[in-house]
Amino acid sequence: MSISIRSQRGPHGVARGRLRTRARRMLDALGRLDSELSVVLVDDTIMQSLNATYRGKDQTTDVLSFAMTEGDFGDVNPDVLGDVVISVPTARRQATQARQPLLDRVTFLLAHGLLHLIGYDHETDEQHREMTRQTKRLMRKALDPKPITNKK
Repeated sequence: MSISIRSQRGPHGVARGRLRTRARRMLDALGRLDSELSVVLVDDTIMQSLNATYRGKDQTTDVLSFAMTEGDFGDVNPDVLGDVVISVPTARRQATQARQPLLDRVTFLLAHGLLHLIGYDHETDEQHREMTRQTKRLMRKALDPKPITNKK
């Protein structure tokens, strides 16, 4: 397993070691401890550029996922999940509004993005309910203080 957490135009005030531990717990909950995951913490300018380029929306957003398991070569290495890009300033605004710690909001966005990487979506009401349920499950695992069961 490899979890890479990088910061662009930071530091952003997110404890990357704690976020990595939470990501590991989520991968464990998904039975994907052998997977590779990249997390990139960015500012709103970078996120707006990515959102405009890849989704045609010239505005910032909170999280984008770039799955490596999709497309013509998606089956080359199914253990390489892809990239989750999180806008920390947007996450900070959301955390302030929800009165929650920034790390918890970033963890929530990581859970959401991770689910997109493995094929979940929220286009229909049913998909939205399932993705919400799975996001809550991953959050419980991420915040669980017990040791990871299957360290690999």
